[in-house]
Amino acid sequence: MAKDDNLPLFETKSAKGRILFQIYSLLIFVGTCFIFAYRLSHIPAKGEPGRWAWMGLFFSELWFCFYWFVTTVVRWNPIYRNTFKDRLSHRYEKALPGIDIFVCTADPVIEPPVMVINTVLSVMAYDYPAEKLSVYLSDDGGSDLTFYAMLEASRFSKIWLPFCKKFKVEPRSPEAYFRTAVEPLGEPVLAKEWSTVKMLYEDMKKRIENTTKLGQISKEISKEHKGFNEWILVASRHDHQTILQILIDGRDSEVVDIQGQPLPTLVYLAREKRTQYHHHFKAGAMNALIRVSSRISNSPIILNVDCDMYSNNSKSVRDALCFFMDEEKGNEVGFVQFPQAFENLTKNDVYSSSLNITMKMEMPGFDGNGGPCFIGTGCFHRRETLSGKKCNKNYKEDWKRWSNRSVEESTRVLEETGKILASCSYEENTQWGKEIGLKYDSAVEDVLTGLAIQCRGWRSIYFNPERKGFLGVAHTTLLQSLVQHRRWSDGDFQILASRHCPFVLGYKKIPLKLQLSYCIYPLWAPTSLTTLYYVIVPSLCLLKGISLFPQISEPWVLAFVFVIFLHRAYSLGECIWFGGTFKGWWNDQRMWLYRRTTSYFFGLLDYILRRLGFTKSTFLITTKVADDDVSQRYDQEVIEFGTSSPIFTILATLALLNAFCFFGGLKRVIADLETMVWEQFALQILLCGLLVFINLPVYQGLFFRKDVASLPTSVSYQSTIFALLALH
Repeated sequence: MAKDDNLPLFETKSAKGRILFQIYSLLIFVGTCFIFAYRLSHIPAKGEPGRWAWMGLFFSELWFCFYWFVTTVVRWNPIYRNTFKDRLSHRYEKALPGIDIFVCTADPVIEPPVMVINTVLSVMAYDYPAEKLSVYLSDDGGSDLTFYAMLEASRFSKIWLPFCKKFKVEPRSPEAYFRTAVEPLGEPVLAKEWSTVKMLYEDMKKRIENTTKLGQISKEISKEHKGFNEWILVASRHDHQTILQILIDGRDSEVVDIQGQPLPTLVYLAREKRTQYHHHFKAGAMNALIRVSSRISNSPIILNVDCDMYSNNSKSVRDALCFFMDEEKGNEVGFVQFPQAFENLTKNDVYSSSLNITMKMEMPGFDGNGGPCFIGTGCFHRRETLSGKKCNKNYKEDWKRWSNRSVEESTRVLEETGKILASCSYEENTQWGKEIGLKYDSAVEDVLTGLAIQCRGWRSIYFNPERKGFLGVAHTTLLQSLVQHRRWSDGDFQILASRHCPFVLGYKKIPLKLQLSYCIYPLWAPTSLTTLYYVIVPSLCLLKGISLFPQISEPWVLAFVFVIFLHRAYSLGECIWFGGTFKGWWNDQRMWLYRRTTSYFFGLLDYILRRLGFTKSTFLITTKVADDDVSQRYDQEVIEFGTSSPIFTILATLALLNAFCFFGGLKRVIADLETMVWEQFALQILLCGLLVFINLPVYQGLFFRKDVASLPTSVSYQSTIFALLALH
């Protein structure tokens, strides 16, 4: 065993088959060069119809080429990690550090309390010494309903945690486990215990749901805990004092589960909110948690998860520690990012919500270029990195000093001092949100914070285990998905257009290839303009008889056909390789188009309007629950429209515009069949036809579907008028 003491706690492997990708990239580059040669050698003369349309198309293709280059840099050298948890246990089992776990929620309607406590219970039940776990819930909704659910969870944890250990439960979210697990009928004693725990969970769930439906806490419930008295002073969810309650004090030797084993510390926090103070959304909530936890448990490692991302792997903590505690490279690891994964995806991923390529190709590529970005959930942080500390690669962490807690104050004292740390005025004239904690002034505080950490010399790690570390809830409607991407594109572009730009903030601090990698998402917003140009202008020119591509009989056409076919074929192969389907790939192409023409465009517009002072920053929370009818349509992969939105108006307008142009172009070809005019417009007809085909669900929503999820009549009228105006 002594030999094992010198072995690393993790290994890194480069992706296989990169030669194929490099050949593909080279071929795309060569084909693109021929396309540019054609564009430059065939520019229409001054005064000739289509000159400006031609130039615009050329610049759009230049931009697409640049963006393709950035994505190629990200994908060039992906790496994958593997951990050795047995070595970690052998060396450090008695000196494992404490872990502070932050769970964030903001609205008891959009994020139901039952879902929140399932996430909380799943992380309380980690395969880790319970006395070294501290779980904090940040309730930015300031809801007594959520507090009641947490109180119920604290009681149920005394039964749930020993049950998980005894049955080796996976996942350790009660809802997820009992939904899929099979009762152990072969052993009567175990079967009885299993049924009892399930019944207790269902009873607890029913009590919480019934209370949530009533919308208020009964007098009987309010007597169960002193914490309910706090809500007497609450004016509204946006105007209240700090509410801090330690529901389980893990330091107390008398606080144990039904088998006499220690329980994790469990804390409820609703930070103070006042209308005259900006609360900085999730970043502000996280910073309040960092301060409060530093007073109560002060663990060296912090895990943050969203309330809808329950733990799916009880050994994730040990996986993360393999990176932090590695004797050779661990001291430079600032955070370990797990992928986002979802449990409710349809077979063909109708809204392209899986982020499959992002999580399985782009994030490993980030890692190979210097470290992944922080994506806001499922991330283990070294506390020091969130305190603004710079990396010292020569420093060796003494983990044993963190193995025992030294906080001696009573629960009441900790609650009172913690309330001050979570007050609105605490951050005034401090570096919180600037140099300390999560960054403010960005809709994607996670990405910006991760970049700042890397610029201080820390390395980040991306770890994607075979059994996913966390599972969440994917969007069940089209609008939810597009709104989420709108917020992401706005925040990412805000980073690019500010002093926090990777090329400014990261200059001489992080590798150039990592700076380029960070541009892959901030470039979403400006790419919307070139995409809109390519979707609109060639179709309009087709209708007006202006050719923008080589004739089908010219050799130049081979360059366009070759690049388009190879690029999309590789995309399809990549999708299949990572477990997708052909229909799933086609859905991904549709969502790629919808996001670029709506979400990313509105994200860019939001940024411009905010810079001009017409709007202010907002944080849109997407709902985590769906009606039964919505869920049924989602399971059947029927696209959900059902409401009026500028996003849907743009989608419908573009779909109708392309339909009018496509049939108008076909009419021209048929009318001039003898003159072989089709040779001149073949590629434009194919492009326009492809856009029509990809928009079939929009046409169905406009004209053929009669259910409540179809496009509203107002959207049909508006889009038709806008499309007809564009034709003139």
